[in-house]
Amino acid sequence: MEIKDVLNKKLMILDLQSSSKEDVVMELVKPLVKEGIVTEESHFIKTVMDREAQSTTGIGMGIAIPHGKSSVVTEPSIVFGKSQKGIDYEALDGEPSYIFFLIAVPENSDDQHLRVLSQLSRSLMSEEIREKLLKATSEEEVLKAFQ
Repeated sequence: MEIKDVLNKKLMILDLQSSSKEDVVMELVKPLVKEGIVTEESHFIKTVMDREAQSTTGIGMGIAIPHGKSSVVTEPSIVFGKSQKGIDYEALDGEPSYIFFLIAVPENSDDQHLRVLSQLSRSLMSEEIREKLLKATSEEEVLKAFQ
């Protein structure tokens, strides 16, 4: 499974409105619920926030990759979100986060989410990809950033 295989135009928010960590998680979960990928919204939000309590997924460079593995997730999915103003996500470098990838995987899946997380982290090390994502004004531009 590659990043481009799980990115879906219906799971993208190009102008996040949230201003806090928990709010952005709630906002990113909404498309998963709308598409029937998450069957119980509050349960999955709690799963992601419990993971955040262990250690932040704000990896720095303006990026956060919250994730959760849960029985209320029907298929592996990634929600892309972008904030124009930046959100304090308690990132490792202390800077605001602008680019978000929420990874959702079913409870019974293997460690494929770890492979996607690893791929995503490697891709986002590229300043060129980060710039393309920050400048993206359409879902197509987000997808092209990973080609």
